[in-house]
Amino acid sequence: MKKNGASIIIESLIQNGVNTVFGYPGGANIPIYDALYGHQGIRHILTRHEQGAIHAADGFARATGKLGVVFATSGPGATNLVTGLANAYMDSVPLVAITGQVPTHMIGNDSFQEADIYGITVPITKYNYLVKDVSKMGQIMAEAIHIATTGRPGPVLIDVPKDIQDMSAVYGKYDVRLPSYKPNVKGNTMQINEAIKAIDIARRPVIYAGGGIITSSAVKELVSLSKKGNIPVVLTLMALGSMPSEEDLNLGMVGMHGTKYANLAVRECDLLIAIGARFDDRVTGNPDNFAQDAKIIHIDIDPAEIGKIKQVEIPIVGDAKTVLGIMTEKVKSQPRKEWVERIKKYKSDYPLKYKHSDKKVIKPQQVIEAVNEVTDGDAIFVTDVGQHQMWAAQYLKLKESRTFISSGGLGTMGFGFPASIGAVIGRPEKTVINITGDGSFQMTIQEMATAAHYKLPIKVVLINNGFLGMVRQWQQLFLGKRYSYTDLGESPDFVKIAEGYGVKGIKIEKPDEVKPALEKALKHDGMVLLDFRVEREENVMPMIPAGGSIETIME
Repeated sequence: MKKNGASIIIESLIQNGVNTVFGYPGGANIPIYDALYGHQGIRHILTRHEQGAIHAADGFARATGKLGVVFATSGPGATNLVTGLANAYMDSVPLVAITGQVPTHMIGNDSFQEADIYGITVPITKYNYLVKDVSKMGQIMAEAIHIATTGRPGPVLIDVPKDIQDMSAVYGKYDVRLPSYKPNVKGNTMQINEAIKAIDIARRPVIYAGGGIITSSAVKELVSLSKKGNIPVVLTLMALGSMPSEEDLNLGMVGMHGTKYANLAVRECDLLIAIGARFDDRVTGNPDNFAQDAKIIHIDIDPAEIGKIKQVEIPIVGDAKTVLGIMTEKVKSQPRKEWVERIKKYKSDYPLKYKHSDKKVIKPQQVIEAVNEVTDGDAIFVTDVGQHQMWAAQYLKLKESRTFISSGGLGTMGFGFPASIGAVIGRPEKTVINITGDGSFQMTIQEMATAAHYKLPIKVVLINNGFLGMVRQWQQLFLGKRYSYTDLGESPDFVKIAEGYGVKGIKIEKPDEVKPALEKALKHDGMVLLDFRVEREENVMPMIPAGGSIETIME
């Protein structure tokens, strides 16, 4: 049966289980939107900016574990996706971006709204395509979805000229055969056995879990291995939620703003079991001093990550769920009483803490603690980037995976609110709370129109300190309080802005108003913007300075 290129795109998505797309129409993707018109198989969410669309697709993918899909037109529409593509690439999010392009005979002529999005995105996509033959459209769609969702997931871009969208070709089912792309899932048996031996003889092992745990759905295996071997677990930002916060062996986030006890455990371990983690600089500081006395096992499906930052004694290229399943079954059950008691003492001696204000001023940490109380951890928390992100990472009590969504590798301000839209679209049964700052929120504030239009009950917890807080903190600590262009000045009236979009807004200025405001917001059916006016110069502590180690920790 013949279909035009645009219809092949839509049918391919449906055939591969996609039922939700985020996007924004334009001149070069009109045929795709025409193919969508009246279609019952796909729900399309119209955002107010292409960056909002791709962050929403990203949030949808992280919350559901499914493929995120975004449509955009050529030129500025396509280039507005670049930040979102880089964000998804850094955090290994399965995403397919389909962009319109000027007709094939006009490519290279500086045509109206032409941009070489194929060339622009090569470094920030797992793979990308420029479609030149409509007869290959179906095959390309099948390959793109396969590449985006298998191995180490990532974004794939398909650039489709407008004439290709209009041309017709036979459409059927396509087998994906990519000889050069065969991710190793099982892991080498000899290396796995070596890892099991190393775990069994270790006296002070630590599991260093990264986002790959969540990506591969290895949460159950992680917890089982930890409990069976009495092995403490430290988590990266991307792994938060992969082990319940209340578990005794969960030491929380490691690294620059991680808990002191997590960092101490890594310093003192004799075996570090890295799983789906990439030894990011925000975790390791100075790599030479990170787990410097430990033998290292590194399990990752991407061979390029193993040995990239730290020398590894036992490398295992494979899927975390598959490899951990084997290891958990075979490792010995051990009490490791002395090590567990030491960790317990560290947790007792060095808890997360902050100075409660003797003034009538709201502390940002107090807001996060109140969020814990009113939700009991039963929500999806989506953060933007900055101080509020780190306070959320430190103080939120998480019960399950895919309930903490944040921009890790790229650190994208403006990510959180549109990602919340994707999360609530993907998991409407869950309360979705966006924890953001006044700097981040204003970068994609127009997406309030999207939330209002689709009646999305997102609760926005705005930590408003009137600063670009994290940069200001660095300026205070390392640059003698020279606050160069980080003071945002008089804060806008967010309540009025919210009302202008048809959204409920609440301004909170006193500590005793925090919890009641949150409770009121949760009872409201629609979106609520909670503007918490907090202590302006509160800092995120503890902090290990960039390139430092546990010895240089600031508390």
